Amino acid sequence: MKYQQQLLKAIRSKIPNSVSLIDEIAAVLEISYDASHRRISEKSKFSIDETIKLANHFNISLDNLFSGKEKVIVEKTIEIETLKDMLQYFKASAQQVEILTKNPQTKLYYSAKDIPLFYFMDGTILSKFKAFVWLNLLNTNQKKVTFENFVIEESFSEYMQTLKKAYETTTVNEIWNDTTINSSLQQILYFYEAGLLNIKNANALCKDLKRIINLIQEKCNNDSNYALYYNELILLNNNMLIETDEKLTMFVPYTLLGYFITDNDESCKNVHQFFKQQITNSIPLGQSGIREQNLFFNRAIRKIDYYLEKINSQVDLLF
Repeated sequence: MKYQQQLLKAIRSKIPNSVSLIDEIAAVLEISYDASHRRISEKSKFSIDETIKLANHFNISLDNLFSGKEKVIVEKTIEIETLKDMLQYFKASAQQVEILTKNPQTKLYYSAKDIPLFYFMDGTILSKFKAFVWLNLLNTNQKKVTFENFVIEESFSEYMQTLKKAYETTTVNEIWNDTTINSSLQQILYFYEAGLLNIKNANALCKDLKRIINLIQEKCNNDSNYALYYNELILLNNNMLIETDEKLTMFVPYTLLGYFITDNDESCKNVHQFFKQQITNSIPLGQSGIREQNLFFNRAIRKIDYYLEKINSQVDLLF
């Protein structure tokens, strides 16, 4: 099938049979009935701009229509080098996730190599620390200010709350293992040892991390829209998949906060199936016995205590 025929077939599937395809395309492209008829009869071709306009209007993936199986067209998040870039990143992310999760039937899958960033959206000291870490690691030219002197714009909270709300009102399936909390702990230790984080705040951050672990355990037991799976068989990768009635959308990390985004049908279905396989090979902590659940969460708390002891022992050595 020719490309123009493929696009027309996809548009036809998006509109009721009672609606005229010629009228619909004429309205979207703001062209005459005759001009629209010539395109549908393939006497003239859609321009690139017209093709993109139609695809956006009818929510059609050009990737799915025109790419071969070995190629995937992706969108990507913006690159972050400054605090302003980070603000734009969270603004765009909040808008995108909010649109994808507005349907109550939406399901979200997260392969948690690190604690999902949605848990750092509540304005606590850990929220500020994560922004501090991200900016330091993403911008090599960032001036090395201490955490105590780091200032974050208030407008961040608006977008963070949007992300948090979207996550909390969606059916969520998270897959964790025993290393999921490691990077957060290592970041606290690193910036403390680098002299960019004082002992008081290092302790406060570990305490806040314990709060998140306890919150997750509570969600396991009391939130019917939340499921946590413990997988000790494979390495996790921070992939995220959002499943709606209309499509699957995959978020694949390529930097600390950078994601490639695609709704390529075949790729997303493969990842969806892989998530289901991971879940099958995992322990559902919300449904397992209290022993299995406590073993997992107690290991996480003990790991935090280990880092707390490591940080505070360095102070003791100075006296």
